[in-house]
Amino acid sequence: MAGKHTRIVAVANEKGGVGKTATVVNLGAALSLEGWNVLIVDMDPQHNTTSGLGIDVEDDGLSVYDLITNGAEYAAKEAICATQWEKLHLLPSHIDLSGAEIELVDEAGRENRLREVLSQVADDYDAIIMDTPPSLSLLTINVFAAASELVVPCQTHPYAYKALEDLFDTISDIREEINPDIRISGIVPTFFDQRTKISRDILERLQTDDRYKDLLYDTAIRVNTTITDSCDQGRPVVFYRRSSYGARDYMALAREFMAR
Repeated sequence: MAGKHTRIVAVANEKGGVGKTATVVNLGAALSLEGWNVLIVDMDPQHNTTSGLGIDVEDDGLSVYDLITNGAEYAAKEAICATQWEKLHLLPSHIDLSGAEIELVDEAGRENRLREVLSQVADDYDAIIMDTPPSLSLLTINVFAAASELVVPCQTHPYAYKALEDLFDTISDIREEINPDIRISGIVPTFFDQRTKISRDILERLQTDDRYKDLLYDTAIRVNTTITDSCDQGRPVVFYRRSSYGARDYMALAREFMAR
């Protein structure tokens, strides 16, 4: 379904508050700075990824909601927005997406709606990076069905560490029942704070746990208020303040992602 070299990436964690949306926005932006053509897909009805890229979808504007509920009526390209940064495009979300699950409940092949949409445009991009809701819903299943790989942000906190096991079990089920090609390609430590013992301990556990150590990115995203500030301004941190820790960490992550 994808272009031969297109990396179709789900960024997911069933626990909220782990830096998932920030990773989607900033990894995508950093890859575009490295010269990749990137499409970001916002599959979260809260549409934080959409606003994080400075885009406001009008009520009559097309969004991913229209494509997965009325896909026969629209071409995917009609809903894709150019951002203010070259090589970075967005398939935006809308609050209406929260009702898609109910609307599609009786539809055959409902878990493959997003895959069908992306098949129209995959050849245009080097990477498609998808945000997901923080719960296992039909929207998340659509993302997992469309993805070839999964990047998992894991806050360096005990609750997030414990939640990894559940996510790995979920992906195992998805592989058996829906998408045999999806693989977990990396775990990104987020909110890392060198000053706190708990943050250092969780990072060490990730580095030594046989289940996770080979998947762990060398780059940890450090706690950095500039990332939060950039979200508020609707600008990825790599464009908002290039010299910040946040920007440097995401540029390092992008280079590591490209090399994998």
